[in-house]
Amino acid sequence: MTDLETRTAGRPGAPGPPGALRRAAPALLGYAAVRALGLLALVLWSAARDKSAYTLLTARWDSLWYTRVAELGYGYEVRLPNGDVHSNLAFFPLLPWLERLGAAASPLSYADAGFVVSLLASLAAAWGIFAVADHVYGRRAGGCAVLLWAVLPVGVVQSMAYSESLFTALAAWSLYAVLTGRWVTAGILASLAGLTRPVGLAVTAAVWVAAVVAFGRDRNGRDEPDGPDGPDGPDVRDRARRVLGMLLAPLGAAGYVLWVGHRTGKGPLGYLDVQAGWRNGFDGGAAFARFVATKFTSFPAALAGIGLVAGVALLVWLYVVCVRQRQPLPLLVYTGIVTVLALCASSYFGSKPRLLLPAFPLLLPLALGLARLRTSRSAPVVCAVAAASAVYGAFWLNGSGPP
Repeated sequence: MTDLETRTAGRPGAPGPPGALRRAAPALLGYAAVRALGLLALVLWSAARDKSAYTLLTARWDSLWYTRVAELGYGYEVRLPNGDVHSNLAFFPLLPWLERLGAAASPLSYADAGFVVSLLASLAAAWGIFAVADHVYGRRAGGCAVLLWAVLPVGVVQSMAYSESLFTALAAWSLYAVLTGRWVTAGILASLAGLTRPVGLAVTAAVWVAAVVAFGRDRNGRDEPDGPDGPDGPDVRDRARRVLGMLLAPLGAAGYVLWVGHRTGKGPLGYLDVQAGWRNGFDGGAAFARFVATKFTSFPAALAGIGLVAGVALLVWLYVVCVRQRQPLPLLVYTGIVTVLALCASSYFGSKPRLLLPAFPLLLPLALGLARLRTSRSAPVVCAVAAASAVYGAFWLNGSGPP
């Protein structure tokens, strides 16, 4: 048995929703406190620069594109002098749909609704991260994982009217459903994640890999005369739910991509042309490597280059540790795809840190180490990092470029 199977076997059943919320409550309160500190720092920093913190959170950069989709629908585009075409078809529809729903059901504007959705989704994401980490490593590690996700240097994005928090919430709960054998729920959440961001592919892949492995265990069980499911093999209904989860998982992303292809008249690959208009694409990391290399042509830019190399090395090291600690295969598949797509896409390089926000399983080795420390030692570390993250987030969001 794997470590995960041993843990699952030792737990008679997951608590119901009220019990699960009580179990996660300390972690969620800690998360809310960290994010409140970050927002306070942003308000003070922005006020000192005669800027509106709320505008930075709800009406700048990508958040404007989402609200335009919510208000006017698809079809808006901007043609740049260099010939590039920025089309709002690049933005997946679930967040704009929720913004439109919020504005229709309340006096909120589309931007206000996007902010509320992000705040609620960030709490749901924190709870999902806790659920996954708690299931694999226990309650204390779950709380530490949530706090580490909250104190990431780009954690302020979790409070912006962007899609990262919504996607992370759907991905985390889909992964939790996979780990606990809730295949239909996993498939539905994976489909919704696919309607949120292109990287929804990673959630679908995790569902499919886990299902294939489960079918492999079923086959091995049938080969054993006294297998865990008896002489008649695994439960037919469970296999049917597994198949249904696999079928549901890719529907969101596939449906939107095919619709864009039909809308543009360019067939199934039409969405790639839309992304090309934004100079987004998958080039294996070549553009990112060139960007890093340019930093070493002068000083002090070389210091930034060293920092970028160290950051990538840290990500690789964390993933290796995840593998060595035998994280469940669905988490490894999901994290690997999210990380590769973030680092190897030819997108705006300043956005890469926020593109890595959904890769929360990379934090689990650090959470496990932090959980082993006494509270008297871990609390000062978390508080200091939270303060530094709040200051950096305020500085970063007040910068000239989009996050």
